[in-house]
Formats: sequence, C-alpha cells, structure tokens
Amino acid sequence: MLTDGALRMLVLLHFHTLGFTPVQLAYLFLLYEVAGMVTNLFAGWIAARVGMVSTLYAGLGLQVLALLALAFLDPGWTMALSVAYVMLVQGVSGVAKDLAKMSSKSAVKILAPETQGGLFRWVAVLTGSKNAIKGIGFLLGAVLLGLLGFTTTVLAMAAVLAVILAAILVAMPSSLPAGRKGVKFSEVFSKSANVNWLSAARVFLFGARDVWFVVGIPIYFYAVLSDGSEASNRTAFFAIGTFMAGWIILYGAVQALAPRLLRAATAPERVLVGRAQVWAWVLSAIPAALTLAILVLPPQAFGTTVALVTGLLVFGAVFAVNSSLHSYLILAFSKSERVTMDVGFYYMANAGGRLLGTALSGLSYQVGGLPLMFGTATAMVALSALAASRLTAPEPSVSAKA
Repeated sequence: MLTDGALRMLVLLHFHTLGFTPVQLAYLFLLYEVAGMVTNLFAGWIAARVGMVSTLYAGLGLQVLALLALAFLDPGWTMALSVAYVMLVQGVSGVAKDLAKMSSKSAVKILAPETQGGLFRWVAVLTGSKNAIKGIGFLLGAVLLGLLGFTTTVLAMAAVLAVILAAILVAMPSSLPAGRKGVKFSEVFSKSANVNWLSAARVFLFGARDVWFVVGIPIYFYAVLSDGSEASNRTAFFAIGTFMAGWIILYGAVQALAPRLLRAATAPERVLVGRAQVWAWVLSAIPAALTLAILVLPPQAFGTTVALVTGLLVFGAVFAVNSSLHSYLILAFSKSERVTMDVGFYYMANAGGRLLGTALSGLSYQVGGLPLMFGTATAMVALSALAASRLTAPEPSVSAKA
C-alpha cells in the first residue's frame, strides 16, 4: 500500500509537469483500474483453488517488477509511447495491489474472533491501517519526487518492497486455507442479492470519490500553488502530497474507529445494514454543498481553497464510515467456503467504481471544472445510497462468525 500510494503521486505529478492534460493524466490510470477489475474477478477464484498465501506472494512480486519497469521510462520517448508504456506498467501495478488486498481481506473472515463484533473490528483495523499507510505513500511519493527525482525514487521503492517480500516468505504462518481444486469459475458470480447490491453500491461509492480525487483536485491545487518555477513546483508537490496523504490517513483512522463510532459490538446486523443506508445519504449532501459553494465563491481564491479543503476532509470522514460498513458487510454476507470469490467479486465492483471515477475525473474537470466534477460526485453517491437501500439483514447461518 505504501508503494501503491507513492506510485500514484509520482506518476500524476511527474507527467503533469511534462505538460499532460487532465484527460491524458486520467488515461494513465485507466488500465490500472481495468486490471483491478479483471484481477479481482479471477483472483478470488484462483485463491479459492490455490490458497490466499499464493496470491499474496504474487501480488507483492508483481509490484516489485512494475516499479523496476517504470525506472526504464525514457524522457526522450514520444508522448504516445510514454502514455502507452506507463499505462501498461500501471496495469501490472493494479494487478499486484488487488491480489495482495483481496488475499488480506479474505483472511480476516477466517482468522477474526467470532464474538463481540470481532469481524467488524478486525476488518476495520486492517482496512484503516491499510489506507493510513497508503496515505503516507502519497506524501512519500510527492516528497521523494521533489528530492530524488522520478527514477531514483521508483528504484528505492522496488528495493524496499523486495526486502518486505523476502521477510514475509520467511515469516508467513501456515494456518490459512490451501485451496480447493474443484472450484469452478462460474461460482465467482454470487447468487446472493445482498452481495450483488452491496457491490453495486460500492461501484458508485468509489466512483464518487475518484471523480475528484484522481485528477481534478491535485491539478486544481497545483494551479493555485505553482507558478511553473522549480522552487514553486517543489512547494506545490509537497503541499499536494501532504493534503492527499492527510486525507487518506484521516480516512484510514476513521475506518479503524468505525466499529466504536457505530457501537458495532452490540448492534444487530439488521441495524448495521440500516446504518449503511443512512450514512450513504448523509455522504451525498457533502459534494452537493461543495458544488454550491464553488458556484458562489470566486475561482482559485483563498476562501474557495479553504472551503474545498474543509469540505473534502468532512467527505473523507463520512466516506470512511460508509466504506468500513461495506467492508464488514461483504464478509458478513459471505460464507467461509466461498469468501475469496465473494470478496473478489466485490472488489471487482470496487475497481469498476474507481475506473468510472478515474475516467470521469479528467473529463469532468476539463469540460466543466470543479462544479461539474462535484456535481457528478453527488449523483454517484446518490446512486450508491439507492443500491444500499436494497440490502437486507443476512441470514443467521451466513453471518455466524459476526
């Protein structure tokens, strides 16, 4: 997660300084999200056959290879070749990240305690810490880009991740399931209405975040903070990286606290399902308010920037509660024997939402600026809330571990 966050900031800021438009920047991340969709669709099935540990190792190894490949990017290449190469490498990175994430999240269903909200608590701890570390990666990538340059940074990250992979190979416990050879690919597609509606809600939830997060807001802040000089570029990189990191770290911290905030240890699952619906509607009000504020306030003014930063931090906190509830519910809705497939399908939807948000991020910002971008986010959160309204409390036999 550390290298994944750092790599995103490296690519975004480095290619923006080379003159890429918002739409071109969005293209750089599209294959990353497509790869995430395909990976999660197949990874759950593969993990069910060969075991979660194998897919975790594969994810870490592929991320090392992706970072090494990115170091061979040649500044003398044409823009078309550079875009194609980075898209391909980002695609490999997307495969790597989702293999590791799917394996880790599925393992929680097997290992979490069975009483007093243990499943929700451990899902929240894992998800929150994962995102906090990814947030530190955003800051790390922006700072190292300014201090060390692009190539040195990606090589350093590859070396550190290789050491981590070696340590995990030595220390991995042997208690995780080894897999079942007879699992059919058709089993990936869930027959559970709850899993399918929750996956639909996830598509629009993460689309609503990435429609502003991936391209629009970093480019807006760069326009406000930089005059094009090397010194102001470094200041802008640091400020943008700090904000993006702070947002992700806040998001992760609230995710980790979500079970306590929602009193999940004593709340029945039907109550948590209802709260998932309510919190989705609460979230939709925030980008709507930001859209109105931007239409009223002067563009790139100090007050506009303050309103954006404040509103997006509030969005991050409420978004984290929604995301944490989703992460718990997918495991509560899944049976232990098919958990990797349900989690894989769910994270395929997650990647689909990021893909949709990424594509619309550059396009909406370039066509209509901040108002269109946040208006699009508002509509997507509303669609997520509508999908969440179709969820029902899981059957006791399905949620026995919760």
